[in-house]
Amino acid sequence: MPPSDPLRRRLPGGLRAEHALALIALALTGIAEGQRLGPGGQATPALVASWLLAMAVCGVFLLRLRHPVAVGWFTVVGTGAYYLLSTVDGPLVLVPIAALYGLASSGRLRSAVTLGSVMIIGVGAGALAGTGDVNGTAVFMLAGWLIAVVALGAVWRGRVTYAEEEAVLRATEERLRIARELHDVVGHSMSLIHIQASAALRRLEKDPARAAEALTVIKAGSREGLRELRGALGVLRQVDEEAPTAPAAGLELLDELVASARLTDMTVTVERTGANGPLPPTIDLAAYRIIQESLTNAAKHSHARHVVVRLHRGEDHLRLSIEDDGRGARPGASRAGGSGIAGMTERARALGGTLTAAPRSEGGFAVRAALPLGAGETTRERSTS
Repeated sequence: MPPSDPLRRRLPGGLRAEHALALIALALTGIAEGQRLGPGGQATPALVASWLLAMAVCGVFLLRLRHPVAVGWFTVVGTGAYYLLSTVDGPLVLVPIAALYGLASSGRLRSAVTLGSVMIIGVGAGALAGTGDVNGTAVFMLAGWLIAVVALGAVWRGRVTYAEEEAVLRATEERLRIARELHDVVGHSMSLIHIQASAALRRLEKDPARAAEALTVIKAGSREGLRELRGALGVLRQVDEEAPTAPAAGLELLDELVASARLTDMTVTVERTGANGPLPPTIDLAAYRIIQESLTNAAKHSHARHVVVRLHRGEDHLRLSIEDDGRGARPGASRAGGSGIAGMTERARALGGTLTAAPRSEGGFAVRAALPLGAGETTRERSTS
């Protein structure tokens, strides 16, 4: 939310509290000034001027949201002139104090300090002039009140700024999450379609049956990619749209993922060890995406013929290992060829886990990850707080 938003520049009670403050200050000031009425209710010119000043100060205060600095100066000068004309201590000083708080809470700390200093200097000058209405103790107390008001406004502004920055951070994290999902979904689907389309072109004349099979795979892969794409963009749905009914990506869909990879003439073996049972949703999705990206890289960059996927669920971690017998990652692929490995690493780190991706000494490429099982609950609690 931008700092100039009027909602962020109101007093804690809102506009109604500000209007009530102006009306109460004006009413109490009018009652106090009633003591100066002469016999028969006659008003002296000084009394009329005091009333007009009080009405002007309270009326202008209602324009504080549009012209905060100008209103602040007017209320300070007008209130000072009122106390010079009046012989009673009306509560009109509440209005410039409220304007002072409004300046500090809207981030105009320099203007608030300047106005507060002018008020203290003006009251101090009256005490030194020996008017009899103000003494050193009153000046000291007023200074304390004004400092407290400015400090309170600055603290409120700090809280608002922190909330705004936190909202921007959450929005940025959500955009990064969507970007990772789009990369994984589109990258895997397009790579599969590219490989199968190339195979179909090679077999179109010599082996029409195998070409038709490749085209069928392209159709199924594109349909699955569109389904996952809709799921990844589900957070951007309008309120009146229906939620997707397809299951979210996770290890339950691993068999389908492996089946699609096998259609690229790549043999994929899955080995599961450890405990069974459902995984936290964030861990389940991250594991699926890491395997998906690894299989895509194995087919697209390593041109592997055989891939072994191992999953081990321990007491505290889910460990993944994807090893292929290809020629390894293309030099500089993570920089020039995309952000697949970097995205997998960031996804694991976001959950408090680790991920390594490097060529194997015996040939091929290996991706290994360890995802803490408690990260799913922590992430869910943070998102709902």
